[in-house]
This record gives sequence, C-alpha cells and structure tokens, in this order.
Amino acid sequence: MTPEQYCQEKAARSGSSFYYSFLFLPGEQRQAITALYAFCREVDDVVDEMREPDVARRKLDWWREEINRLFAGAPTHPVGRALLPAIERYNLPQEYFREIIDGMQMDLDYDAYPTFTELSLYCYRVASVVGLMAAEIFGYEDRRTTRYAHDLGMALQLTNILRDVREDAMRGRVYIPMEELNRFGVEPGELTLPQASDRLKSLFDFQARRAHEYYDRAFQRLPEVDRHAQRSGIIMAAIYRTLLDEIEADGYRVLERRIRLTPIRKLWIAWRTARHEKRRHRRLEHP
Repeated sequence: MTPEQYCQEKAARSGSSFYYSFLFLPGEQRQAITALYAFCREVDDVVDEMREPDVARRKLDWWREEINRLFAGAPTHPVGRALLPAIERYNLPQEYFREIIDGMQMDLDYDAYPTFTELSLYCYRVASVVGLMAAEIFGYEDRRTTRYAHDLGMALQLTNILRDVREDAMRGRVYIPMEELNRFGVEPGELTLPQASDRLKSLFDFQARRAHEYYDRAFQRLPEVDRHAQRSGIIMAAIYRTLLDEIEADGYRVLERRIRLTPIRKLWIAWRTARHEKRRHRRLEHP
C-alpha cells in the first residue's frame, strides 16, 4: 500500500462528511487534502482510542517529532510521506500542524471549558487551523478568504459538539461551556441522560444558533472571486448545515440518538452544491 492509498483508505473508512467534499477536487488537491485529513484522524485516534493518558501524550509527542521530520524532508509514517508533496506545493506552515496536535492534547488536559473563550481556543486548534490549511490547498486570491476559513472551521466544530454531546459526556468530556450550562440551569451529568429536559433543549438551541451565526459570518466573508476555488469547503458547509437543520427539526433529541445523514444523502448534497457553484462561477466569468 502506498502512502497515498493509506490516506485514501483512512479517509474513506471514516465515513466522514469531509470525504464527500474531496470527490470534486483535481488530483493534486485531492491528494493533499486527503493526506491532511488522514493526519487529523491519526492524531485524533491517539486521544480517542488510548485508555492511558500518559501513553497518548507520548504518542502525540511522537507525532510532533514526525512533523519535524516531515519539514526536514524525512518523514517515516505513511501519512507523513503522503504529506511531503503537499507541504512542498502549498503554504502549510509547520506551526499549524503543531497547533492541531496541541488541540488534540487539550482533550487529555481538560474535561470541560469554563467559558466560550477557552472553548474557542480548542475549536481553533482542531478545526479552524484545518480550515486555514484547506483554504491554502484549494487556493484563493483574496486574503479575506482566510477569515471565511477560520469561521467555517468554528461552525463545523460547533455542529460536531452538538451532534456528539452525549457521546462526549459519556467519555467524561463536556464541550459546552460551564458558564452556559449554569445559565440554563443544567448540570453536566444531565448530558449523559437518554432524554433532554426543556432546559437542555433551550441550551442546545443556544448552541445551534451560535453555530448558524458562524456559518453566516463565514459566507459573508467569502469573496465571490474565491467561491469556485473554495467549493469543497462550501460542500462541507452544506452537508454540516443540513445536519444542524436535522438536529433542530428533530427537537434537539441528540441525547436519545445520534443524528446522521446517509451516505447517499451526503453524496447528493455534495453533487448538488458542486453543480450550483459551477453554474455560479460560469455566470461570474460570462455575465
């Protein structure tokens, strides 16, 4: 198995919505973003699958060393080898890879966040930084596109937090700020219950509205000239925002079941969004 095949299998096996947005990219970009995604999965799996925190920290330290080797031109892991052409071709700063690893380590160091300010740092590291690197791979002309990428990363991560709230709580991790739990009169232990009270549903509605605000802000900041290049991010947003809409339409019953979109529906949303963006780009080129 080549490094590229390893990353492709890692991405496809995850079943993530991100995989569907990669399908509409040219070869070099698709290879680069798939390698980046595989890296994120590798370091995320270290935290999620390791039962011993000290072992997980040592493995994250190994990945920090692998990033050093990558930028020295001598990676050893299949993901590192797959990333080598990407860092040579695109502006993917070494510091961004370190930020992602630091974000994953926050899951070992914190089980809750006092305020949204602290949570924002976590979201920035595990999601917005990935969005910034993705924007570099997709390409842009206007620097404002980096602000779009940052806010879209926040929106996607906040959607994930709402979708996975009970699963995370069962692991002892609470990603809804404690200040906001207190504001709505919710105890952290209530997030592990199989049914949501009205107080919890109000809390979840507050989280959903914040995610929508980040989606709106992201697209307000995306210059028209860069929409076509950034279409994979737009596809991700369409899939995740549909998921968020489904959570709302289901009455925020995220403690009862994990809301999912079927692979066929994700593919349909991806194809429909890609077609829409292609038509929009043609109108821009030929008004």
